[in-house]
Amino acid sequence: MTTYPSYAEQSFHYFDRPHDGPAPDSIDSPAAWRGVDLADSDEWRHALTGEQVEELEGALAHAASTGRSTGDLTPADFPLPTLRPVIRAWRDEIANGRGFQVVCGVPVERWSSDETERFFWCLGLHMGRPGAQNPQGDLLGHVTDTGADAADPYVRLYQTSSDIAFHCDAADVVGLLCLSTGASGGASRIASSVAVYNEILRRRPDLAPRLYEPFLLDVRNEDRSGALRYLPIPPCRYARGKLRTFYHSDYFRSVVRHDDVPPLDPRERELLDLYEEIAGSPELRLDMELQPGDIQWLSNHTVVHARTAYRDSTNAEGPRRHLLRLWLSIE
Repeated sequence: MTTYPSYAEQSFHYFDRPHDGPAPDSIDSPAAWRGVDLADSDEWRHALTGEQVEELEGALAHAASTGRSTGDLTPADFPLPTLRPVIRAWRDEIANGRGFQVVCGVPVERWSSDETERFFWCLGLHMGRPGAQNPQGDLLGHVTDTGADAADPYVRLYQTSSDIAFHCDAADVVGLLCLSTGASGGASRIASSVAVYNEILRRRPDLAPRLYEPFLLDVRNEDRSGALRYLPIPPCRYARGKLRTFYHSDYFRSVVRHDDVPPLDPRERELLDLYEEIAGSPELRLDMELQPGDIQWLSNHTVVHARTAYRDSTNAEGPRRHLLRLWLSIE
């Protein structure tokens, strides 16, 4: 049976970021994009051709013919002879370029739930190594409103329909495959964390150094033993010309609920507020409405992502927002 990294193992891999010291100046990088410059561009979208869809469906049929369970399939079980270099280019764009890629035209409307899950899992194997997304070990997540209470400090907000503030996930790459949209809302909102850093450095150079010092991250009771309640995580690490950022607005703020954690000091609150103001500004953010059959790949090192609140249909047969999610490590 194939084994994949646990939640803790993948998190340790992700947080093992090289660091030589604070960036000496603003960072000139393809990852330092501004949403206003990309909003009318299609350079970040790849529309699958008819031949590429045929190749994917052939690979899907081959994977099914092996008789293996989805979790035991390998990249060789999902052969993509002409798409392999295309996927390599996506991976390079995510790791070394702008940090995100959208793929359009996956024919989810004609596949069963099992086929869609098998497809996304196998495509993910070609992109990187899947890892668990929670302590329960879920490798392929479902992003949908479960009816959970967004006000509950232990609930992960992707299980609700509420808005989600800017954050990164604890994996090199997060992938989302849209299966269906809700009645309204639910826009994906992303921003370059490199561009945000550059803007903070420009506006408030006195606050930028604090990003290299640890903030306490609330683990939201996800350690089953109860022994671990928070972790010290520095948002920014810099080495060899590359800035890697982990940011999580809600969890940096909610950690003060623990009795032994002091309140954020005024400068820390000012920094977090400024970070989110810049990331959410019309100049820096890029909003996109994912449609059924769209895949969004994001680097959690150079992109922060958020989501606007949404509403599902009140009709039992009406549209409900549903996405599949993968967390991947890239060697």
